[in-house]
Amino acid sequence: MKIISYNINGIRSGINKGLFDWIEKKNPDILCLQEIKAFPEQINTKILDKLGYNYYWHPSRKKGYSGVGILCKEKPIHVEYGIGYDPIDEEGRVLRIDLKKLSVISLYLPSGNNIKKRLSFKFLFMKKFFFHMKKIINQFNNLIVCGDYNICHHEIDIYDPIKHQKISGFLLEEREWMTKFINLGFVDSFRKCVKDAHHYSWWSYRFNSRIKNRGWRIDYIMVRSFLKEKIKNAYLLSNVKFSDHCPSVLEFIDL
Repeated sequence: MKIISYNINGIRSGINKGLFDWIEKKNPDILCLQEIKAFPEQINTKILDKLGYNYYWHPSRKKGYSGVGILCKEKPIHVEYGIGYDPIDEEGRVLRIDLKKLSVISLYLPSGNNIKKRLSFKFLFMKKFFFHMKKIINQFNNLIVCGDYNICHHEIDIYDPIKHQKISGFLLEEREWMTKFINLGFVDSFRKCVKDAHHYSWWSYRFNSRIKNRGWRIDYIMVRSFLKEKIKNAYLLSNVKFSDHCPSVLEFIDL
């Protein structure tokens, strides 16, 4: 089984650049998308139908903003939109599918780059999402949380930890939250497989950051510890450039 998570930073732009051809080639069993920036009626899904995908979207109410989606080959038993808290759900940031042997969340945690307006909302989201996960976690042992967390967990996950220690995405409080989240019983699938530095999933469009590999690893596929021994491989597709992010991939031994 192959699961891919990708902040596409605008699905319509991605489609125009050949995203669906790439999906056909990679053929994931599950594809979690973040920052789709579109309403469902704006997405041409004919190719997805042809490829045999079921697809679900949780867009932001605000036009051209945020939103998450999940494509899956197996038809879900249940689909859950949001976490039941309207200020978060109206931005389309959490979507869960429940399959026969697996539950998967596509998560788009807010950026706190605008310190005055958005950092407080980011911390509110982190608090609400943490308690939501605490509430549901025992119901879904085989749970995977894919997405853009907008947080680098450790110094190894960012190209210049000293320079960025007071910038949202690498604040001590954010990193401590990541540790608390993982301690609920998750495994960072990428770090289970790859221990060395200089692997990133997001690069600024400025200063030739991607060419120079001055990036941040803020995209994760977190796996419940019950599934840890089923992980075959986990890696980043840094050469895929439909977005300022790159896809994260998790391969499982058959569940």
